[in-house]
Amino acid sequence: MTKSLFSSLAIAFVLLVSAPGHAAGGGSHELMEPEGGWPHEKIFGAHYDRAAAQRGFQIYKEVCASCHGLGLVAFRTLADIGFNEDQVKAIAAEYYVMAEPNDDGDVEEREAKPFDYFPDPFPNVQAAAAANSGAAPPDLSLITKARFGGASYIYSLMLGYSEPTEEDMKHLAVDEIPDTAYYNPYKAGSVIAMAPPLSEDLVEYSEGQPPATMEQMAYDIAVFLAWTAEPKLEERKSLGFRFMSLLLILCGLLFFTYRRISKRVMGH
Repeated sequence: MTKSLFSSLAIAFVLLVSAPGHAAGGGSHELMEPEGGWPHEKIFGAHYDRAAAQRGFQIYKEVCASCHGLGLVAFRTLADIGFNEDQVKAIAAEYYVMAEPNDDGDVEEREAKPFDYFPDPFPNVQAAAAANSGAAPPDLSLITKARFGGASYIYSLMLGYSEPTEEDMKHLAVDEIPDTAYYNPYKAGSVIAMAPPLSEDLVEYSEGQPPATMEQMAYDIAVFLAWTAEPKLEERKSLGFRFMSLLLILCGLLFFTYRRISKRVMGH
């Protein structure tokens, strides 16, 4: 009974502090990971690489924002990855959102405030699809939760664009890749409509930051999107660790109490 209890607690601990499962949707290759893995996916001491997340936000703003929304993220939450109050206000001021209707019922745009959410780059899904060869780009707020592999999926997808070999073509779901699409084995079906978004030194990082290599940028945007999908991950894992530690202590106390009572009963 005691052994079973300890086993149950151990299983519960792993389930509680580890990241939740992701929905299916990967490609034909094993996903890549950066050297050292992802700090936020560790069971103990999980944390977001805030410097990487800030650089990832820069990539999103300069590269991704023209097509992909971030509609579930409020500007004020950028403070959680290290931006100060003035920086958050300045970032929000770069965007415009729809204001409340005036007395005449007219709706005009206004400068975004920290409490606002990132506006969509297109007015509606139809406009998004029309501007992107019929395929509306997905909102990126929860993309790492919607794809198998989470941050590793984003990392692999960013680095996975290549020319297919003859063997690759045999496994494709289509006979040939259309001129408006690209081969990427990490995308479900291995064909993707999005052009390669990254190239060496595409963005200019501030002084003191690492070089903007393909691998570095892929890592940075993956960390940022992991954070947008689960901004409270650090708190959840920390709380889970403390909770399970208390349960283990309680289990130990119950075990020794049980042994002590058993000895008394057996002694009689």
